[in-house]
Amino acid sequence: MEIKLMAVCMAVGFLGLLATALSFAAETKRIKRSQILYTSSSECTHPRSPALALGLMAVVALVKAQIIINVATGCLCYRRGPNQSNCSWTVALFCSVVSWFTFVTAVILLLFGAALNDETGEESKYQGHYVCYVLGPGVFTAAAILSLATVVLGILSFVMVQSAKNRGDSWIQPAPAVQPGIAIGQPQFPQQRYQDPVFV
Repeated sequence: MEIKLMAVCMAVGFLGLLATALSFAAETKRIKRSQILYTSSSECTHPRSPALALGLMAVVALVKAQIIINVATGCLCYRRGPNQSNCSWTVALFCSVVSWFTFVTAVILLLFGAALNDETGEESKYQGHYVCYVLGPGVFTAAAILSLATVVLGILSFVMVQSAKNRGDSWIQPAPAVQPGIAIGQPQFPQQRYQDPVFV
């Protein structure tokens, strides 16, 4: 059991750190306003930027980490047993729910940042002037912080579930004990004797 715990934590931790590092790298490589070339009064050109690829690779790493940690942890919704303390189950469930919230937010920020760093760029007319959209600072940084939070909360939830299993706490409701002499799922009616039908 310890081997599984260490393997999952190391794999998810590595993927989380990778997603965080790629997000910070995308922040440093994003297109700045000073790099935009205006070819005419109504057109602008974005330079090629590695932030698009870095952002997409961060998304892939984060999705893999979230899949691994959730498959290893399992569903926490209906696993609270009678002997298990309310505190540990509540904390594990809270960490899992917040982990999903930070995961979705980080993925949205990474995809949004990657899309705005695409070299095609768009122009639009705003109050009579043409405007080229540029990603502002901090989007990839916020995604990096949320990626790290996602992984930390997921690992914490997984460790709490595993420690509860090692302590012998019941995370799954036990099946009811079968009493001898009672058939479960079969009717308990006395046998009736049927007579042949009488035709009139």
